Amino acid sequence: MLPFPQSKEPKLSTSTELSDFLVSVERRAYKQALFAVRDEHAALDIVQEAMIKLAEKYGNKPAAELPLLFQRILQNTIRDHYRRQKVRTAWTSLFSSFAPQNEGEEFDPLETLQDDENHAVPATPDESLQQNQIIAQIEQALNKLPARQREAFLLRYWEGLDTAETAAAMGCTEGSVKTHCSRAVNALAVSLKAKGVELP
Repeated sequence: MLPFPQSKEPKLSTSTELSDFLVSVERRAYKQALFAVRDEHAALDIVQEAMIKLAEKYGNKPAAELPLLFQRILQNTIRDHYRRQKVRTAWTSLFSSFAPQNEGEEFDPLETLQDDENHAVPATPDESLQQNQIIAQIEQALNKLPARQREAFLLRYWEGLDTAETAAAMGCTEGSVKTHCSRAVNALAVSLKAKGVELP
């Protein structure tokens, strides 16, 4: 009687194979990231983050699958970097003018931002540090806002929803959204100015 044929399963990568792969791809991955973000420190962070994700989530995959998996992770990590930079640039631009509007005046600072194509030049390490500090202070000030103001602000300026989408999500009118956002922006601007935050 012939032996029952056994299906051939791809051989899973060993820790040595994973390590060897990461070493072999590191320099090329760094060049890719550097071309994409044009910042040496950010490129290094991106490559390290991509390698960690590969090892944690797919380290036991067959060695032959690692190159494609790593490229997908690397490109996603680069996109995530751009998204974070865009948010930081948007929030910094949002508060670059500390001129609180009149209480009854509708104000939508998001409409003044001009980075829809993500053309912002990557920040230098010093600029990134300053932006990170400003973001942390904004987040602290956000926690002190009334719930509806905070909700409107985050939906508009963090999630990137337009006024109509925010109104639908909050179950209120577009006018209410504009009022909540205007008051939130004014309150945050005053709070940051009181802390001596100076923006370019």
